[in-house]
Amino acid sequence: MTDDDQKQRMAQLEAKITAAKKAKAPKPRADADISGGELAWRMVIEMVSGLGIGFGIGYGLDSLLGTIPIFLVLFTLLGLVAGVKVMLRSAKEVQEKQMSASIQAEKDERD
Repeated sequence: MTDDDQKQRMAQLEAKITAAKKAKAPKPRADADISGGELAWRMVIEMVSGLGIGFGIGYGLDSLLGTIPIFLVLFTLLGLVAGVKVMLRSAKEVQEKQMSASIQAEKDERD
């Protein structure tokens, strides 16, 4: 066997391996990615739940202690801050997933 024959056989083998990998690769699920609507609802729910929990804690403390609604205002604002923080964390998580998916797609194209 000559060196050219071995290179040709190796190239054919690599082509067959690549074709077999592509055939065996799992197909992406249609519902695997978070759609924009789902993300928006998730963020709305996180914001409202933060506000609701803060409102509930503040109202409960004001009722128990018999104070003016200082705790209601304070904990509602804290709930708002917590809701925004969780909402930003969710957006960052989705952005990281999209970035990793695009990087993986670029790798797959090169291979």
